[in-house]
Amino acid sequence: MEFQVERGAFAEAVGWAARALPARSPVPVLGGLLLTADAGRLSVSGFDFEAAARIGTDAETVAEGQVLVLGRRLLDICRVLPDGPVSCVLEGTRFTVEAGGTRFGLSTLPREEYPALPVPPEPYGSVDADAFASAVSQVAVAAGRDDTLPVLTGVQLRLDGDAMTLAASDRYRYAVRTLGWQPEAAADGVVEALLPARRLLDIARSLARSGDVRIGFDRAAGGLIGFEGGRMRTVVRLLEGRLPKYGSLFAVAGAAVAEVECGALAEAVRRVAVVAEANSPVRLDFSAPDGTVLLGAGYGDDVAAQRLPAVLSGAEEVTAAFNPGYLLDALNSFEAPRVRLELLGAGQRTLLTAVADGGEPDTAHRHLLMSVRQLV
Repeated sequence: MEFQVERGAFAEAVGWAARALPARSPVPVLGGLLLTADAGRLSVSGFDFEAAARIGTDAETVAEGQVLVLGRRLLDICRVLPDGPVSCVLEGTRFTVEAGGTRFGLSTLPREEYPALPVPPEPYGSVDADAFASAVSQVAVAAGRDDTLPVLTGVQLRLDGDAMTLAASDRYRYAVRTLGWQPEAAADGVVEALLPARRLLDIARSLARSGDVRIGFDRAAGGLIGFEGGRMRTVVRLLEGRLPKYGSLFAVAGAAVAEVECGALAEAVRRVAVVAEANSPVRLDFSAPDGTVLLGAGYGDDVAAQRLPAVLSGAEEVTAAFNPGYLLDALNSFEAPRVRLELLGAGQRTLLTAVADGGEPDTAHRHLLMSVRQLV
């Protein structure tokens, strides 16, 4: 096996495939990256049984073949290679990487022990890559981090006609984002899938510049979803279960409605939360007569407060308090300049939506927060 490839393309391919490498694994070969050289092309693959990543790039192939090498070691080497062409040769059990007078030798892993990579599912449809990455970022902040509750660590993907809906919840917040997508002609019925949030976020971000992302499903193979953008392909095993339904949760009839500048509110929350103890809330006091919201945090002599302009309707005044981290996550997930809060009061639900240009709520992105009962 022998090939030449440009340093930038080689580093990009190794970096992409290395995303599928496990942090720790009792199976040593899963720490390897599989390099396959054939006519004019180099493919780099990684696999950890939960996800597989594969990318192809142009290469000048002198001799075809395959080699399995330690993935993180190869990734470190790619980071320090000088610019220009990279020459790679497999001689026996030694893999050599050379560029600009710098030469690295790597031992190889047993190729015959490496598991077969899953076959990417047939595409079910496609979505704009940049819009998909943005939507995933907006909902993934609400996913749980507790691996003992795997369902709550996922993002639920629902495809219905030409609409894609992404949702995530950790029990204390619930984010939902709807966007358009293009189903294939053969696509029929509603499809739902629960994916690991951190894995999906990483995939969406890395494919953001690929134009369109094609998505496929394979229920027969134990529950797989595939993503393809440009020369990059990844396959992820689905989580079992589904998130609780959010329809009744998002019904906030009779709520007081406040509108405020999103960026200014986020900055104020960040500022006053400096004095908040761990697990202490930030309090928001909305006043219709004053046309303001007063933010406060802290106890005793260690307190902070800031007042911002706000428009409140449906009540003379209303107070709610939130975990500052959760509130910041919600505010930072919105891209519009103004945000609308539908407030039921202390200890109850608050629904956040963006304010569209015409002044109406933009329900394509909704973020539900539970306010805390303890007020500052």
